[in-house]
Amino acid sequence: MIHVDQVTKSYGEIRAITDVSFSVGKGEVVGLLGPNGAGKTTTMRILCGCIGATQGRAIIDGQDVVEYPTEVKRRIGYLPENPPLYGSMTAEDYIEFAARIKGVKDVTAAVDRVINRVGLQSMRHRIIDHLSKGYRQRVGIAQALVHDPDVLVLDEPTSGLDPAQRMEIRKLLQELAEGDRTVVLSTHVLSEVESVCERVIIINKGQVVAQDRIENLVSESRRVRLRVARPSDDFVQKMEQIPGVAAVASHPDGAWLLSITDEPDNDVDIREVVAKTAVPFGLLELSPTQNLEAIYLRLTGVST
Repeated sequence: MIHVDQVTKSYGEIRAITDVSFSVGKGEVVGLLGPNGAGKTTTMRILCGCIGATQGRAIIDGQDVVEYPTEVKRRIGYLPENPPLYGSMTAEDYIEFAARIKGVKDVTAAVDRVINRVGLQSMRHRIIDHLSKGYRQRVGIAQALVHDPDVLVLDEPTSGLDPAQRMEIRKLLQELAEGDRTVVLSTHVLSEVESVCERVIIINKGQVVAQDRIENLVSESRRVRLRVARPSDDFVQKMEQIPGVAAVASHPDGAWLLSITDEPDNDVDIREVVAKTAVPFGLLELSPTQNLEAIYLRLTGVST
């Protein structure tokens, strides 16, 4: 559905992104991660046809964003980090305005549908400037959805929201991610990525530094953290006898770190074997030593 090939964007002598390449399949939900200034917003704007690339190509469902801008934009719903809302309009009037600009045929039906979808029924006649930040974000999402696009691109959809508003928008994002719609989500809230996205693309200093499914990135840690209540003398010996466990080391906080080599030649997950072996010693904790946050910080050059 989405193919970005060696895209570079320069502003004079300054390069915002360099040779960015990735693909997103139909119905896939992907998180675009990176620190401020990494090039996420530039990449999304190029993808949506808002700005042109200096080099490279962005393709949506086989159509080049530059060569077929109108056709591509009909298929994309875009929510910028700061939605360009008209504060003096009501939520309903603004969404209707967006629908007419996007060439929606049955405007009334489309507006009613999307207002119900994003939970704006009770606020549809309110002036946008009188809405809370959370409801303004819903209006922004509604304008991105009103033409029922195949691709949804969301840039920091929960930016500036309080925890309750963030939870509401996260639930909405989970609902939007269902079905065949392709979603690209940029956010600094990693818990949102873990709850909504299937795969992540991490950008740092204008370049892609990692892209994979979340579980694959986490599993690359190759170490397991284990804590038991009664680590007797033969605990380490039994752990080391498990096929796939290369070494067992104690941690200053009382836990144990198991270094994992290749999985054993069977269909049993090594974590299951470790757990069963640890139960007689009073298993308290079994977890990978890395999570998405730790991986993100490492790849973007920030130590934990």
